[in-house]
Amino acid sequence: MILERYIEILDEKGNITKIKKPISKEYEIAGVLKTLEPNPVLFENVQESEFRVAGNLFCTKGQIADYFGIKTEELIPTLTKAIEERSVPETVDDAPCQEVVESQVDLSRLPILLHNKVDGGPYISSGVVVSADPEFGQNLDFHRAMQIEPNRMVARVVKGRDFAKFLERNGEVDVAFCIGNTPEVLIAAATSVATGVNELEIANALKPIRVVRAKTADLMIPADTEFVLEGRIYLEERHAEGPFIDLTETVDVVREEPIFEVKKITHRTSAIWQGLLPGRSEHKVLMGMPREPTIFRKIKERGIDVIDVNITPGGASWLHVAIKLRKKHDDDGLKAIESAFVGHTSAKHVWVYDDDIDIYNGEEREWALATRFQADENLLIKDKEPGSSLDPSAEPGTKMTTKVGFDCTKPLETKGKSFDKAEFPVVDIEKYLE
Repeated sequence: MILERYIEILDEKGNITKIKKPISKEYEIAGVLKTLEPNPVLFENVQESEFRVAGNLFCTKGQIADYFGIKTEELIPTLTKAIEERSVPETVDDAPCQEVVESQVDLSRLPILLHNKVDGGPYISSGVVVSADPEFGQNLDFHRAMQIEPNRMVARVVKGRDFAKFLERNGEVDVAFCIGNTPEVLIAAATSVATGVNELEIANALKPIRVVRAKTADLMIPADTEFVLEGRIYLEERHAEGPFIDLTETVDVVREEPIFEVKKITHRTSAIWQGLLPGRSEHKVLMGMPREPTIFRKIKERGIDVIDVNITPGGASWLHVAIKLRKKHDDDGLKAIESAFVGHTSAKHVWVYDDDIDIYNGEEREWALATRFQADENLLIKDKEPGSSLDPSAEPGTKMTTKVGFDCTKPLETKGKSFDKAEFPVVDIEKYLE
């Protein structure tokens, strides 16, 4: 779906706040988004740009589920099915994202936001990056990019990801930064799948999309995206990148990162720039939630009856995992913990709960930890191993961290006091109130 059309749907339902007064892309838009989070916002009068800006569009799982027309608890099965049953998108020659082809590259015309006074510069934080490798084909991923000149940016390239491998193999890589996408593309870009899998096929399985060939490179890009910045990233040409607020809401360090030379800008005629607050709820849900199906599948492969997985907001939607299962064997909990660490190698702490616990309710989770957990039997401590580069407590440079799992499930055979909560009568309160 074209993002502008989705915004129109939100407006028709009264579910978006419109800011009509003049507002600056430098700090002010970010401040309003933070204040109104998680409510969607459309900025119609950006002082430094002719283009509108929208943000807070997909801050919760509920908003994403509503977009797909499903219930929140159906998200993991839906994403899992899309990963397993990928489909090839329709190719078109005439695409909305190429309605306007800029004759000259001038990034200053775009509403690239300054989010925070610690930022090293204006940042693209919602960019879905399309790249390709001669052997492995196309890849979709997220990469932040900081503007340094009218036609150049510096891109954060995380080692170990497919794009980093492509860049190391080839020295320089054609890319298309696609800004202004709906959840099928955003979620597909954040999924963790084998190298060589074209994530656009996952997007198409979630909801049919169209693709078009980029103007300057042999890349197939989402046809309905709002903006496309085409260019080339150079491994050896580098520039300081950062500071920047990362997923954990802490300030990331400054690094020397590869240069992104922008060669062409295309966009829809009435294009809307997609803002995404770094470290806040939309950033977290779009990065963390797509990892949940991967964890779910790894647990299921062990023959465990897993019900749900929640990469929790309190763990920066990246470092903490809560799992719900129907326990059939006494070691199901510990096996699920081990599988979760395989499915999401950045996970630091994992909790496993029975099917009577709401893993989205912090009080219920704490109750299960208090009443069903014994550290000498139910605690799994892993030797130090690589974790997440986003974890400020991990060993600098190596990401080495200690990982811990908590099996908060009750034993199959109760030997003493019951582990179950007592149930109170359920009544229709309206019958008793006047």
